[in-house]
Amino acid sequence: MRGTTKKTVDRARTLRRQLSQPEARLWQVLRQRPDGLKFRRQHPVGPFVLDFYCPAARLGIEIDGEAHDRGDNPQRDARRDAFLRERGLRVLRIPARHLYGDIEPAVTLILNHCRARPLHRASPGPPPHGASLHGED
Repeated sequence: MRGTTKKTVDRARTLRRQLSQPEARLWQVLRQRPDGLKFRRQHPVGPFVLDFYCPAARLGIEIDGEAHDRGDNPQRDARRDAFLRERGLRVLRIPARHLYGDIEPAVTLILNHCRARPLHRASPGPPPHGASLHGED
Protein backbone atom coordinates (compact mmCIF):
# COMPACT_ATOMS: atom_id res chain seq x y z
CA MET A 1 0.00 0.00 0.00
CA ARG A 2 1.17 3.48 -0.74
CA GLY A 3 3.00 5.14 2.14
CA THR A 4 4.19 1.89 3.70
CA THR A 5 7.88 2.16 4.52
CA LYS A 6 10.55 -0.51 4.76
CA LYS A 7 10.64 0.20 8.49
CA THR A 8 6.92 -0.67 8.79
CA VAL A 9 7.35 -3.82 6.71
CA ASP A 10 10.29 -4.90 8.85
CA ARG A 11 8.26 -4.25 12.01
CA ALA A 12 5.40 -6.37 10.61
CA ARG A 13 7.82 -9.24 9.94
CA THR A 14 9.09 -9.04 13.51
CA LEU A 15 5.56 -8.94 14.93
CA ARG A 16 4.62 -12.06 12.96
CA ARG A 17 7.19 -13.96 15.01
CA GLN A 18 5.93 -12.46 18.29
CA LEU A 19 2.17 -12.98 18.26
CA SER A 20 0.45 -12.62 21.60
CA GLN A 21 -1.42 -15.67 22.91
CA PRO A 22 -4.85 -14.31 21.81
CA GLU A 23 -3.46 -13.42 18.37
CA ALA A 24 -1.88 -16.87 18.00
CA ARG A 25 -5.15 -18.59 18.94
CA LEU A 26 -7.11 -16.54 16.41
CA TRP A 27 -4.48 -17.06 13.71
CA GLN A 28 -4.85 -20.85 14.09
CA VAL A 29 -8.47 -20.43 12.94
CA LEU A 30 -8.05 -17.64 10.37
CA ARG A 31 -5.15 -19.33 8.59
CA GLN A 32 -7.57 -22.16 7.68
CA ARG A 33 -9.45 -19.67 5.44
CA PRO A 34 -12.91 -19.91 7.04
CA ASP A 35 -15.68 -19.34 4.48
CA GLY A 36 -12.93 -19.37 1.84
CA LEU A 37 -11.61 -15.99 3.01
CA LYS A 38 -7.91 -15.28 3.07
CA PHE A 39 -6.50 -13.46 6.09
CA ARG A 40 -3.08 -11.94 6.58
CA ARG A 41 -1.44 -11.48 9.97
CA GLN A 42 0.54 -8.40 10.96
CA HIS A 43 -0.26 -6.63 7.69
CA PRO A 44 1.40 -3.23 7.08
CA VAL A 45 -0.81 -0.34 5.93
CA GLY A 46 0.88 3.03 5.66
CA PRO A 47 2.73 3.62 8.92
CA PHE A 48 0.61 1.05 10.80
CA VAL A 49 0.56 -2.74 11.18
CA LEU A 50 -2.85 -4.40 11.43
CA ASP A 51 -3.06 -7.51 13.60
CA PHE A 52 -5.08 -9.26 10.87
CA TYR A 53 -6.42 -8.19 7.49
CA CYS A 54 -8.96 -9.69 5.09
CA PRO A 55 -8.20 -8.18 1.67
CA ALA A 56 -11.45 -9.36 0.04
CA ALA A 57 -13.56 -7.53 2.63
CA ARG A 58 -11.05 -4.69 3.19
CA LEU A 59 -11.37 -5.43 6.91
CA GLY A 60 -8.65 -4.87 9.47
CA ILE A 61 -8.95 -6.78 12.74
CA GLU A 62 -7.28 -5.42 15.85
CA ILE A 63 -6.90 -7.46 19.04
CA ASP A 64 -6.94 -4.98 21.89
CA GLY A 65 -5.26 -5.85 25.17
CA GLU A 66 -5.69 -3.86 28.37
CA ALA A 67 -3.08 -1.30 27.29
CA HIS A 68 -5.46 0.02 24.62
CA ASP A 69 -7.63 1.50 27.38
CA ARG A 70 -4.80 3.36 29.11
CA GLY A 71 -3.21 6.79 28.71
CA ASP A 72 -3.50 8.31 25.26
CA ASN A 73 -3.97 4.92 23.57
CA PRO A 74 -7.73 5.40 22.94
CA GLN A 75 -7.01 8.67 21.10
CA ARG A 76 -4.13 7.06 19.19
CA ASP A 77 -6.40 4.16 18.18
CA ALA A 78 -9.07 6.63 17.01
CA ARG A 79 -6.53 8.47 14.83
CA ARG A 80 -5.31 5.16 13.42
CA ASP A 81 -8.87 3.99 12.66
CA ALA A 82 -9.60 7.32 10.92
CA PHE A 83 -6.44 6.92 8.79
CA LEU A 84 -7.56 3.44 7.75
CA ARG A 85 -11.15 4.53 7.03
CA GLU A 86 -9.83 7.31 4.78
CA ARG A 87 -8.22 4.55 2.72
CA GLY A 88 -11.43 2.56 2.42
CA LEU A 89 -10.70 0.03 5.16
CA ARG A 90 -12.95 -0.91 8.03
CA VAL A 91 -11.56 -1.82 11.44
CA LEU A 92 -13.02 -4.37 13.83
CA ARG A 93 -11.63 -4.21 17.37
CA ILE A 94 -11.89 -7.32 19.53
CA PRO A 95 -10.87 -7.31 23.19
CA ALA A 96 -8.09 -9.84 23.79
CA ARG A 97 -9.99 -11.31 26.74
CA HIS A 98 -12.61 -12.61 24.25
CA LEU A 99 -9.97 -14.89 22.72
CA TYR A 100 -8.87 -16.75 25.85
CA GLY A 101 -11.90 -19.04 26.16
CA ASP A 102 -14.21 -20.06 23.35
CA ILE A 103 -13.10 -18.04 20.31
CA GLU A 104 -15.96 -19.14 18.05
CA PRO A 105 -18.09 -16.05 18.87
CA ALA A 106 -15.16 -13.82 17.83
CA VAL A 107 -14.64 -15.80 14.62
CA THR A 108 -18.36 -15.57 13.84
CA LEU A 109 -18.24 -11.80 14.42
CA ILE A 110 -15.27 -11.47 12.05
CA LEU A 111 -16.95 -13.54 9.33
CA ASN A 112 -20.19 -11.55 9.69
CA HIS A 113 -18.23 -8.32 9.22
CA CYS A 114 -16.53 -9.80 6.15
CA ARG A 115 -19.90 -10.81 4.66
CA ALA A 116 -21.35 -7.33 5.33
CA ARG A 117 -19.10 -5.83 2.66
CA PRO A 118 -19.16 -6.84 -1.00
CA LEU A 119 -16.20 -9.15 -1.47
CA HIS A 120 -15.42 -8.18 -5.05
CA ARG A 121 -15.21 -4.50 -5.77
CA ALA A 122 -15.23 -3.13 -9.26
CA SER A 123 -11.78 -1.96 -10.19
CA PRO A 124 -11.37 1.69 -11.11
CA GLY A 125 -11.00 2.34 -14.78
CA PRO A 126 -13.03 1.94 -17.93
CA PRO A 127 -15.98 -0.46 -17.98
CA PRO A 128 -15.54 -3.84 -19.68
CA HIS A 129 -15.83 -3.85 -23.48
CA GLY A 130 -19.44 -3.35 -24.52
CA ALA A 131 -20.63 -2.19 -21.10
CA SER A 132 -22.38 1.13 -20.71
CA LEU A 133 -21.22 3.74 -18.19
CA HIS A 134 -24.76 4.48 -17.05
CA GLY A 135 -26.35 1.06 -17.33
CA GLU A 136 -28.11 2.11 -20.53
CA ASP A 137 -27.94 0.20 -23.81
